Amino acid sequence: MPPVQETSPGKYLYCIIRCSEPHKFNTRGIGEQGAIVNTINYKDLAVVVSDSPMIEYDNSRRNMMAHSAVLDEVMHEYTILPVRFGIVAPDAQAIMEQMLQRRYAEFDKLLLKMEGKVELGLKAFWYEDVVYREIVDTNPGISQLRSSLVGRAAEETYYERIKLGELVEAAMNKLRVDDAERITRVLKSLAYETRINDVITERMVLNAAFLVSREREPEFDQAIQQLDAELGKRLIFKYVGSAPPYNFVNIVVRWDK
Repeated sequence: MPPVQETSPGKYLYCIIRCSEPHKFNTRGIGEQGAIVNTINYKDLAVVVSDSPMIEYDNSRRNMMAHSAVLDEVMHEYTILPVRFGIVAPDAQAIMEQMLQRRYAEFDKLLLKMEGKVELGLKAFWYEDVVYREIVDTNPGISQLRSSLVGRAAEETYYERIKLGELVEAAMNKLRVDDAERITRVLKSLAYETRINDVITERMVLNAAFLVSREREPEFDQAIQQLDAELGKRLIFKYVGSAPPYNFVNIVVRWDK
């Protein structure tokens, strides 16, 4: 019976950096054993990788945190182009030939663009009860219609209640636009680039990412604090600082067969 041949492990990809010499990192990579994280280098660029079987990783909390932990360490020392979660190369040669050599000019240009910049994320949510009271109090038509329904049977006021719902919805949509524009007007002036993403709940007013120079990050932080002081009675701000520029870098990887 012929001996069983061991297959070489693949390479799990984390990010691309500017680095001309081989480098190892302290954080262990994704997977049960926590593989060593190092670089595959070409000229002055490198892909940060760790050994991995050729498998599809599920986006469990454990796997996502392992991926993010590597990026967090690399970001302390380098400007990075993040590779999306779950990409595994068949081997180091594929990375060298199909990424670093073939796409050198693309990655070099992107790294120049991202140099000295970080992604800052902001989500803003309403306190629903506060917003509803504000809409009723400031809109006479809504206030009068709402008062006229008090004490009357639901069957009797069916169409009036539908009308009230439509008026409230329209007022909330307008207020959402106004609040989002007020926030982004302040922050866009401090950012190199801005990405507005879809809101995903009725309470969400803004879902945005900002590419900001590291030098302006304290100024951006102060602007968030000022917005919270002005709008905090009806808005909750969830602010994420110094993240990989996922919203501004989209590296698609396909391996030749």
